[in-house]
Amino acid sequence: MNKKKFVTLLLAFFAIAGQAKTYKTIKAPVAMACVNVYQGELKAREVIFRDTATTVHFTIDYPKGRSFSINGTSYLLDQDGNRYALRSAEGITLNKYGESTGTKDFTLHFEPMPKQVQVFDYIEGDGGGAFMLLGIHDKKHEIKAPTMQELSAANPYAIPQDWFKTDTITIRGRIEDYNAERFGFTSLECYYQDVFDKDDATLVLNIEPDGTFCKKFQASYPIQQSFHTRNTKVGFSEIPFFARPGETIDITVRKNAIGRYECIYNSGSSHDVQRWLRSEGMFGNLAYPLYMFKGNFAEANKKADEIWNNMMYRLHMESQRNHYTPMEVQMALADAQVNFAYGVMNYAMYRNDDLEKQEKRDGVYHREILDSAEWLSLKDYKNYTALHRIDFDNPLLIANNNYPILLNRIQFAEPVYKRKFQGMINEHGAYEYTSKNVIKILENNLAALRDLMGSNHDNMMVQLCVYKEMLSDFNDWRNNEDAVSNILADTTITEEERKQRLEENVSLSKMFPVYVSPLTMPYIHQKAEQFYAHKMAQKDLATPLPDEPIADVIRKLSAKYPGKFLMIDFWGMGCGPCRSAIQSSKQMRAEIAKRDDVKLIFIAGERTPEGSDSYKKYVEEWLAGEETVCLTDQDFTRMQELFRFNGIPHYETITPDCRRVRDDIHINGFYNFKMDLNRLKEKYK
Repeated sequence: MNKKKFVTLLLAFFAIAGQAKTYKTIKAPVAMACVNVYQGELKAREVIFRDTATTVHFTIDYPKGRSFSINGTSYLLDQDGNRYALRSAEGITLNKYGESTGTKDFTLHFEPMPKQVQVFDYIEGDGGGAFMLLGIHDKKHEIKAPTMQELSAANPYAIPQDWFKTDTITIRGRIEDYNAERFGFTSLECYYQDVFDKDDATLVLNIEPDGTFCKKFQASYPIQQSFHTRNTKVGFSEIPFFARPGETIDITVRKNAIGRYECIYNSGSSHDVQRWLRSEGMFGNLAYPLYMFKGNFAEANKKADEIWNNMMYRLHMESQRNHYTPMEVQMALADAQVNFAYGVMNYAMYRNDDLEKQEKRDGVYHREILDSAEWLSLKDYKNYTALHRIDFDNPLLIANNNYPILLNRIQFAEPVYKRKFQGMINEHGAYEYTSKNVIKILENNLAALRDLMGSNHDNMMVQLCVYKEMLSDFNDWRNNEDAVSNILADTTITEEERKQRLEENVSLSKMFPVYVSPLTMPYIHQKAEQFYAHKMAQKDLATPLPDEPIADVIRKLSAKYPGKFLMIDFWGMGCGPCRSAIQSSKQMRAEIAKRDDVKLIFIAGERTPEGSDSYKKYVEEWLAGEETVCLTDQDFTRMQELFRFNGIPHYETITPDCRRVRDDIHINGFYNFKMDLNRLKEKYK
């Protein structure tokens, strides 16, 4: 061999030896959840493990016309919590917003991960709202997870005897280096639902110029919640917390070593479960693919099995690498159960909507069922076996911030609604509203709820559903009580007819004991009795507005229309039911405008007090000539706190002397406007 040929072969050898070594390649990997890619989806097409880098080929489907970027601080996170930083990108410019083309392929190169890594996450930086692809793995790799029972047994935790109690929670602390202009907000808000209250609450946390804050509010049980803002300029947008009634939670918000604002919990239960709190909605993210699932119920139940397994795997992994205490594991298990059940019920709700086609023809809505067999399956409790995994008697579940919404979903579930009125429709196709029928409905309701959840007794969720029914129907029962004296005084009917009407009357004195009877949990029973006592102690028809600055808006409106009742409609451009009510009542409102005893007021929240162009256009078309008030979103939130509501449309009635009318006699929208107003005026004499 000549010298030249030898050198050539030697160079080729070194070239081959110097190439990166590929450990393994994952073709078409799967992921447990895609997070924060709103209205789109991020997928990993291929993962290549080399000794010099881990390369992930991505595809993102993102709505055309919307911008997104990939942060240069992206990283991969393995099951042990080790990070692998992003080194370079192909097919996309990092940290630069650009118009989406709908579907886009790009490649990211990270620090090399060991070949033994089986499951990992892609995290697009540590900022809020970062894209995430959780649980990326080879579809051939079996995700082995412990059962919920095994996790619970390995982490015993004694639930405090005073878990259920009513007391004040105080959230206080300080945001370090706070500057209102630089941060972009002066307050945070919390949409707080207590299942024992009839009305939801909005809490406003004011931030003082020095960054300190303090908020006190009453709670009936421990809560996992957060104060948040939509207007941040610094990436920091929320203060999560977990608190038990009677506690003061002290929180310091400061930058960490990588420059990201984080919450330091200095005291109370938030300190005890701080690692779990920082999991940032992990189980809600894992459940998201379930309630957005588009297949039929049989396919959805298979998906549910997969997601439940993913949740248990994820919980075990998170608790191991972050050293959860037994209390944190048990709270995480409760978190997983609530979010899983919420996912099941959301799937059923959205699936029902997908199977019903509605269109308006000649002013009338027509409904068409696209798949009658599948539509009927949503009303069969036997298809909801995924719920049987949940321990609905576990008191820890009630602390989860999604629990009140889950309660609502179960209370009004299709299988429950179907069974409630079974046997209640007469030969004319009508339902007779009598005390006997209402009692039968309660019996049907209890049986339906038990069957839905696979329970052989009235568990805590069943009892809370009955409690919420009682809250909802209480005012009607109370108004029917007034009819008793009218029946007794009616001389135009016989004694037998009088007795029959009294027997059929759905009155408070008759119905309340029946509805309280199934409430065998002492705390729920106690809350029902307290609600009754509170309502019956209400003797005044209206109460003065509190001495709050935001109430001055109402006082000025009352002064502008002296001698008139104000019916206030709180609404918003993003609320379909709000606009539907406004549009369908336009002709009726024209007649109401002629009256000299009432004035309609429409209050909406927008980013600015002038309102957006779409808001102005809508008002001009549908509310021209009427009294409209546009508040900033921040001030609208303060109105929500003042009148204690979360959802819209919401209606309030103000007396001519500027007092808030009691909820059982106020004008509740446009549907029964005349009847509500006449009843109010009769009582107000």
